[in-house]
Amino acid sequence: MLELSKQRHVSPYNIAIVHAGLGDKDQAFEWLQKTFDSRSFNMTLIKVETVLADLRSDPRFKELLKRVKLPE
Repeated sequence: MLELSKQRHVSPYNIAIVHAGLGDKDQAFEWLQKTFDSRSFNMTLIKVETVLADLRSDPRFKELLKRVKLPE
């Protein structure tokens, strides 16, 4: 996906989902931050996206919820 992103747009949210699925929490949060910074509507999905379930107990996830203005 990163190679493809050099040629065309790849949503940072999709890259975050891949990292989350691989269990790489730090990279998942980095790409979720990029998703937030790009003001992507995908941030509204983070509470229901099943692939992100393992991130929900992390304090960084709660901080993202606050910034997106979603209830915990």
